[in-house]
Amino acid sequence: MTGFWEDWLDRLRARRDRLIANPKFQRWSLANPLTRPIARRRARAALDLTAGFVYSQALFACARLKLFDALSDGPLTVAEIADRLALTEDAARRLLDAAASLDLAERRARGRYGLGQIGAAFLGNRAALALVEHQPILYNDLADPVALLRGEKRAALADYWPYSDLEQPKALQADQVAPYSALMAASQPMVAEEALDAYDVSRRKRLMDVGGGEGVFLCAAAARAPDLQLALVDLPAVADRARARFDAAGLTARAEVFGRDFLRDELPAGADLVTLIRIVHDQDDERALQLLRNIRRAVEKGATLLIVEAMSGVKGAEPLDAYYGFYTLAMGKGEPRRVGEIEALLREAGFGEFSLRPNALPTLTSILAAKAV
Repeated sequence: MTGFWEDWLDRLRARRDRLIANPKFQRWSLANPLTRPIARRRARAALDLTAGFVYSQALFACARLKLFDALSDGPLTVAEIADRLALTEDAARRLLDAAASLDLAERRARGRYGLGQIGAAFLGNRAALALVEHQPILYNDLADPVALLRGEKRAALADYWPYSDLEQPKALQADQVAPYSALMAASQPMVAEEALDAYDVSRRKRLMDVGGGEGVFLCAAAARAPDLQLALVDLPAVADRARARFDAAGLTARAEVFGRDFLRDELPAGADLVTLIRIVHDQDDERALQLLRNIRRAVEKGATLLIVEAMSGVKGAEPLDAYYGFYTLAMGKGEPRRVGEIEALLREAGFGEFSLRPNALPTLTSILAAKAV
C-alpha cells in the first residue's frame, strides 16, 4: 500500500512541476490576485539564488572595509564614508546602496547612511565576521563547481585544512595549523554558547573536548561550571596553542591537554562527558566511525557524548545542506549528515539513548546527545 501512495505522489508532483514550468501558468499566477503573493515569493527566491554570490561579495566588501565599524557611532554622509574607507564617493555610494538593499546599511535623513539591522548584528558578532572574511577561499574553489563535482580540480580549501588529507597529521608544524586554528577559535564562541545553553555541563565531573582546537569551548564551559575538570585532545601543534590559552585564562590546574591524533591514538580515559564540536561532518563515514569507536573505548558505560555541528534536515536549517555539502567537497573530506545518519554511526560505535537538544539557532549548529551503552 505504501508503494501505491508513493507512486501517486510522484505522479501528482510531476504534474505540479509541469504546471509551474509552463510560462503561461507563470504569467497567469502573477495576474491572479489569489496566486500573485505565492508567485512573487517564488520569483524573489529565484532572484536570491541567482544573485546570492553577489550578495555575499557585497557582505565581504563591507567586512573587509570595516563599514560596520565606520557606522557604529552613528550615520555618516557618503563623503565621510568614502574618506574612512579610502574609496571614491561613487564607489562608496555603490557599496552603500548594495548594503542598504541587503539590510546591512540603512538610508537615513539628509543623505546619510547608518547601520541596517543585519549590519548591526554583524557588528556585534566578530566570530561571524571572521567566517565572512574566510569565504573567498571557498568562492575561488567554486568558480567551476562542475569540475569540483567531477574531481577534475583540487580545491585550495583542502590546503587551508591540511589535516584533512594527511596520513600523519601529527607531523603538522605550528605555522601549518595557525590559520585554521585561529579561524576556529574566532568562530567558536557563538557555537559554544549554543551548546552550553542546550546542555548543562555543571552536572558532570570531567569534560573532554576531542578535536578541541585552542580550547575556546573548554574556557566557556569552565566559566559555566567552576568545579568541572577539563581535558582537550588535538594534534600536537594545536595542543600547544590550547596550553597557552589555558595558561592565560588561569585554567592550567583544571585543564589537561593531550597532543594526539584522535583517529589513531588512544584517547585519555576518565571523562563522563565528551564533546565533538564541528568534527564529525569533516570526516567520511569510515573515519567518523573510527573516531566514535575510539571515544567509546575511552569512556565508561553511561558517559555522554555531545555532537555539536550543523545537521541536515533540522527544521529551520535546511539550506545548510547546500553550504556544507560544497564546503566539505572542497575540503576533500566529510559531508553534512542527517540526524538519523549520525545516530546510525553512533549506534554502530556503541552509543544509544539519543536526544536532539532544542537550541535557539539551528542555522548555526545542532546538539545531539548520546549515551555510551
